[in-house]
Amino acid sequence: MSEQQHVLFDPLLQDLSDRARDEVLAAFSAVQYAAHPVAEVQLAGLRDVTLRRQVQKMLKLIGRVLVQVDGTHWTSGYADDIAAALTAQGWQPLSVVDRAVLVLVLIHSVAIPRSEGILTGDSWKSARPTTVDELRTTKISGEERRLALQRLRAAGLIQLSGDHSGGPSYIPGPQLQRLTPAARRRLQDQLILAAAPASPIAEAIRARNGTATPLDAASSSTEQEEGVA
Repeated sequence: MSEQQHVLFDPLLQDLSDRARDEVLAAFSAVQYAAHPVAEVQLAGLRDVTLRRQVQKMLKLIGRVLVQVDGTHWTSGYADDIAAALTAQGWQPLSVVDRAVLVLVLIHSVAIPRSEGILTGDSWKSARPTTVDELRTTKISGEERRLALQRLRAAGLIQLSGDHSGGPSYIPGPQLQRLTPAARRRLQDQLILAAAPASPIAEAIRARNGTATPLDAASSSTEQEEGVA
């Protein structure tokens, strides 16, 4: 942690015992910088409700929030209002090609299975990997696609699936776990509307929301998580 951050957090930490301070700092660093969500059982700063509240206060000072994953793990992500402000300012860390490839992976691995009732809940975990053939488009060359896949893997937005029997295939990466519940729901809704607009789930989404919003706007929160961990 930088000296500047220590100055920012000192007012929150100064009244804690040395042990509690160490536990809070360890939990803060873990949720901020670990590549994957951290098990609650591993850190007292996440297990203990009082200490976890201090971690939440530290994250709030830098525009982030605690995000619970699968009920037993924690990570951090941009607060919804901060993500909205960054989007309004035009902040966009991913190139057009990278966004296109990411959306294709999410559609094939998450949106289509969910629209067919194969994938339930709101998790990004998917047993339905996206194959290279499904990523082939007339507008993206093979070299552009290869480089985009490398960048997205390096950013943790996608990852290789465990089954390589039919060649490399891809599933959502751990950085998507950093989305808040509201951001995750918006993105998943828009992916389903794009992948299966005539499905019963899409009809339910339109009925709930009134009107559909553009996919790019919904996916902006995901793209803002590049390079965090």
